[in-house]
Amino acid sequence: QLQACGGGLAQAGASLRLSCAASGRTFSGYRMGWFRQAPGKEREFVAAITGNGGSTYYADSVKGRFTISRDNAKNTVYLQMNSLKPEDTAVYYCSAGVPPTSSLRYVTSYPYWGQGTLVTVSS
Repeated sequence: QLQACGGGLAQAGASLRLSCAASGRTFSGYRMGWFRQAPGKEREFVAAITGNGGSTYYADSVKGRFTISRDNAKNTVYLQMNSLKPEDTAVYYCSAGVPPTSSLRYVTSYPYWGQGTLVTVSS
């Protein structure tokens, strides 16, 4: 089970940090992803991290602004979002799975999903 939190309202240029807590004892065995879905749009890849945190992957739209990290001792994955833009407004979802690197960016690669947390960025 995944529980995401940390969303809210922010002004453009501000920062937010999302957290996603996972239950279970095999957290480090999963690759974790963050996706987002804006109103009227499809869910899209934001970032992913390998089980030991050694490799991270980002969508071009957030590269350099967002940072994904994880604390396996706390069964938690984070998404630090800096320099927020109005186009970052969306519901953000955390996900867990064991996709190969070539499939990290696909929604269908993750069988487990959190409930989503809303991020609203005002201009």
